[in-house]
Amino acid sequence: MTGRAQPDARSSYRHFLPIQTRWADNDVYGHVNNVVYYSWFDTVVNEYLIRSGALDIERSEVVGLVVETRCSYFNELAFPQAIDAGLRVASIGSSSVRYEIGLFATGADLASAQGHFIHVYVDRRSRKPAALSAPLRDALQRIHACP
Repeated sequence: MTGRAQPDARSSYRHFLPIQTRWADNDVYGHVNNVVYYSWFDTVVNEYLIRSGALDIERSEVVGLVVETRCSYFNELAFPQAIDAGLRVASIGSSSVRYEIGLFATGADLASAQGHFIHVYVDRRSRKPAALSAPLRDALQRIHACP
């Protein structure tokens, strides 16, 4: 049995997106609801891919589908807090990618939450796995965190 995950340092991520929490993000317990964290994961991944020219959400012939996701929570986040979503790529396959995301309170060195998405890239129409394109592979390499 392994121990509880420990929060990563900000310096272990390659790309950051500032995100402002919203009033609607808080739940009745006074902190951001867990489903919002997954929305932020999706936001930072797709923001990076779109800005890097690797994804056109309306026209790309190949799209990434989430096949696995996980999140570990360390410290509460709450509105009106600003956060930074950190992104790195842990592994690149022929048609799949493991993205790792850290969510940081602005100015904090350790992640308040962290997790991953695994995308399998598929043909938009057939939904069959497709090889990563050269522009996508290049974008992934730029934020790849070598072990």
